Amino acid sequence: MRPQSIQNPISKSGFVQHFVALTRILHGLTAVLPGFLLLLINSHDPTSSEHYAELMLFFALITVMLFQAFGVYNEELFSNELRFKLMLFCWMTAFTFLIFMHQALDLFSMITSRQLLYWFIFSLVLFGAERLALLLCLRTLTRRGRYLQNSVILGGTENGVQIARYMQQNSDIRIGILGFIDDRCSRFEAQVAGLPLLGNIDVLEQMIRDEQVQQVLVALPWEAESRIAGIVARLRQLPVSVLLVPDMLALRHAHHRITEVAGLPMFNASELPLQGWSPLIKRIEDLVLASLALLLLSPLMLGVALAIKLDSPGPVLFRQKRYGYNNRLIEVYKFRSMYHQMADAHAERQTTKGDSRVTRVGAFIRRTSLDELPQLLNVLLGSMSMVGPRPHATATKAAGILFEEAVETYSARHRVKPGITGWAQINGYRGETDTLEKIEKRVEFDLEYIENWSVWFDLYILFRTLPAVAFSKEAY
Repeated sequence: MRPQSIQNPISKSGFVQHFVALTRILHGLTAVLPGFLLLLINSHDPTSSEHYAELMLFFALITVMLFQAFGVYNEELFSNELRFKLMLFCWMTAFTFLIFMHQALDLFSMITSRQLLYWFIFSLVLFGAERLALLLCLRTLTRRGRYLQNSVILGGTENGVQIARYMQQNSDIRIGILGFIDDRCSRFEAQVAGLPLLGNIDVLEQMIRDEQVQQVLVALPWEAESRIAGIVARLRQLPVSVLLVPDMLALRHAHHRITEVAGLPMFNASELPLQGWSPLIKRIEDLVLASLALLLLSPLMLGVALAIKLDSPGPVLFRQKRYGYNNRLIEVYKFRSMYHQMADAHAERQTTKGDSRVTRVGAFIRRTSLDELPQLLNVLLGSMSMVGPRPHATATKAAGILFEEAVETYSARHRVKPGITGWAQINGYRGETDTLEKIEKRVEFDLEYIENWSVWFDLYILFRTLPAVAFSKEAY
């Protein structure tokens, strides 16, 4: 018997078509609304206004077509993602076309360049507000139990439990999990992983015929090949989508990424962190930012160098061998913060609070990270980046254990160039690593950065670095 509590799904075809059509119209209006307002302000000629209005409707159409080409209206429209970066890129592309119409073709001569800037910003803010409003609408529907597709998990296995938990944590309006289907009902309680046990395959068939289920996720063990084949053959006769759930352990190793090799889908467990144009883009980013930083900070660096020289005898710079890209040794530059005769070239002993080896000036520049500024030279020379995992000295230890022995995945940090600052540092993991937990968390953040690198991510980390240094008490 079909459970009476199951919510009917949204009529997918009608809802999706109307929702996407409404979104396209909304985006088109948003693209030209500021332009119409500017025309009302600037124009006193009705004939001219009508001409410009036609041009702006054309621009609205071009904007929607560009948004369509860049995937704004694909399935991810119904996800919980903000998608602000995608909208910014698409709107910049569309607005470039408008600037061409304004500058090269002189089609919007009554609108000034400053007003164009206002137009761009105003529409961009509206696009963001509309996305937030759409997300609120979609989440309201999901809270009411309305989804584009109702799904069930076939198989109360460990893999089924894992996929249920994953779907519950990452749910959106596209799929709602009603519960489990399993022929071995007597072996289970009323619920599995917090979801109801709906019945056996016969109950599932009736639910599909009653249009209560649109998708079945088969989570049976892969070794049960004959049983899976029989179930799939039976379900293929019904109006329902059937998906075979992968081994969730393998999927975790693959970080939820699938790659096609000669047309064959495969789990991607690891890949080059920077591919295609990414290495060139990151190198250009490093050269531009390091050059600007050196130009702006050179008076400060000269002041620090003078203070070091006056405070204690010895060279201003300290050179230390550290692990860089691909586990290669690089020479890292720092302002000297210890007495010259007490320098620890291999970092066999980590610096601690009140360390007698540290000079008066050294204590200040270490606490404020000013001692790291000469690494801008490393960036220009190409051995380091502005952002990346921090390079560690060859003999650095945590709780008396070498880093590479303490954390199995430690060397994975060296798949990219080390950085002056990093994701781990702005999350509070800078300075002394006196416990295994600290180095484990540092490696965890470093690997997260490598997996999710982008120029935007780098700029965000750089923006967060100054307050992170100012409020941190971890460095001695």
